[in-house]
Order: sequence, then C-alpha cells, then structure tokens
Amino acid sequence: MKVIIADDSTLIRERLREMLSISGKVEIVGSCDNGTDTIEALRKLKPDLAIVDIKMPGLSGLQVLTEIRKENKTLKFIILTLHSSDYYRQMAMETGADYFFSKVDDFEKVVEVVAAMLTNEKNKYTN
Repeated sequence: MKVIIADDSTLIRERLREMLSISGKVEIVGSCDNGTDTIEALRKLKPDLAIVDIKMPGLSGLQVLTEIRKENKTLKFIILTLHSSDYYRQMAMETGADYFFSKVDDFEKVVEVVAAMLTNEKNKYTN
C-alpha cells in the first residue's frame, strides 16, 4: 500500500513512518509539511492512502481533502489532528474523509486501520 503523510510536525511524520513501516507492506511514497505540496504529491504519486493533519501552512487538510475529492473518490483519507472537536470531525466527514483521529487520544488507531485495510477486513473504525 502506497501512503503519503502530510503534517507540519516533523516528529509526527517520522513517528507515523516508523509505525507504518513495521509491517513491510506499507510504502511511504511521500512526506509533506504543507497543504500545497500535499496536493501536488497526491496528484503525482497516486497513493492508496493519505494521512493528513488539518492545520498546515498554505492549505489546510480540509482544503486538501476538498480539492482531491473532486478528482479522486477512491483514495482513502485519514485526518489525524490535534483539533479533534465534533465540529472538525463533522467537517472532515462531510468533506469526504474516511477516518478522523485525534493525535492525543487515537494516534495508535492509525496503525490498526492501516492493518485492517491491508487485510481488507471491515473494521470498527469504518464511518
């Protein structure tokens, strides 16, 4: 599975890369620290999954999601954010996110969801 990680925190990007590379079935094809580069990478690299923060320089994660959903309805999209209020959750889901996780409370769930995607199992995080 090809994955792009987009977050303005180098630490978060590195931690996700570490967590996801353990299985050997995930290839991180791109790592971006702003929304504009994320859109370019998504268009160019055509990943299976994007893990994107809401608050980034340039375009927000929700703006990236809105733009990409115009072109690609099948790309799996995880919003991983510190802004985990119901408002942002609702906005993300209405915009087309497949999953919405808090960096504080749900960080480890990202790996569980990716593992379920790899085995094509329906999982409890499906929205």
